[in-house]
Amino acid sequence: MTPAERRASASLALVFALRMLGLFIVLPVFALEAARLPGGDDPARVGFAMGLYGLTQAFLQMPVGLASDRYGRKPVIVAGLLLFALGSGIAAWAPDLTWLAIGRAVQGAGAISAAVTAFLADVTRDAVRTKAMAMVGASIALMFALSLVLAPMLAGWIGLSGIFAVTGVLALLAIAVVIWVAPPEPREHRPSDLQQVRTSLAEVLRDRGLLRLNLGVFVLHAVQLAMWMAVPAMLVSAGLAKADHAHVYLPAVAASLLVMGGVLFPMERRGHLRTAFLVSIALIGVVQLALWALAGAQPGLWTLGVLLFVFFIGFNTLEASQPSLVSRLAPVHARGAALGVYNTLQSVGFFVGGAAGGWLVRAHGAQGLFAACAAAVLVWLLVAWPMRVPPPANRR
Repeated sequence: MTPAERRASASLALVFALRMLGLFIVLPVFALEAARLPGGDDPARVGFAMGLYGLTQAFLQMPVGLASDRYGRKPVIVAGLLLFALGSGIAAWAPDLTWLAIGRAVQGAGAISAAVTAFLADVTRDAVRTKAMAMVGASIALMFALSLVLAPMLAGWIGLSGIFAVTGVLALLAIAVVIWVAPPEPREHRPSDLQQVRTSLAEVLRDRGLLRLNLGVFVLHAVQLAMWMAVPAMLVSAGLAKADHAHVYLPAVAASLLVMGGVLFPMERRGHLRTAFLVSIALIGVVQLALWALAGAQPGLWTLGVLLFVFFIGFNTLEASQPSLVSRLAPVHARGAALGVYNTLQSVGFFVGGAAGGWLVRAHGAQGLFAACAAAVLVWLLVAWPMRVPPPANRR
């Protein structure tokens, strides 16, 4: 990476980290704390309020991605972060569950993932883009693990409203990073030029390579979220208290990032990115099959820890490589649109994974859940098998 690429990758990874910490830090305590508000005695309403963020994200990722193609990345990112901060303020003030749900919806309206990823693609070369995306993926994974440690402590000190206030401050800090730390946008992506660009959404939706990646991100995040409908209970059955689950998650995530960095980037340099991609899908499928086989027994903590470590190797590798491949396959003028579709399918995957995962556990138990996840990953592997990785281009 050049110094400019390192600056761009680090600053945009920090934007993602601040925003995702603001999102993740609420999740471990949301259901318990929201139950104390008027209207919080209905679990269905609490679940709706928690999931409303993902629903508005799913609807708005594509329009925001298109807007970033047309009006510039930075203005769209700043506007999205302001919406996220506004939603955080509403949620922090919320006197009842209805207003809390409104705050979550406004938070989700700040759907900047596509714009940030497109910005990163604009300012990095194809040859180093996977590494840049991996920095973003690593920041997200570490924020998830950190939130599991911080959330219970913050809930005890400042409550749910205080946590939402913190998320608003984090969003404002991210705006400062975008304005003063992130590099300027390339000239060909400035608003004056983008005013003349007519992005064709149909062009993006007809591309078979992009469709494969969109299916992939949907399955990846549906499986990831569905897993957590059963894995925490398995950890408890193995003798680990709920408050100590981060002791398994954090080492598994950190170690997997080290393995990913030591394997993925050398393989990409040698032209074996397709192999790393397909092996990562297979690893996730093997983990689902192993969990299916163990769900009827009582696996030990070491067994579950190793399986989570292997899962996160595959997950983090795909989190780094898939958006990089989307940015390579998409036409330059439609990067925001392509990544908008990609991030929309990611959000839909979260929603489907939570809804379907809960139903599967209730109707068929943990074994039924993991069997369905394994089947979904197998379909993904078959669809992804014909993929071709485009050669790196020198253009930005």
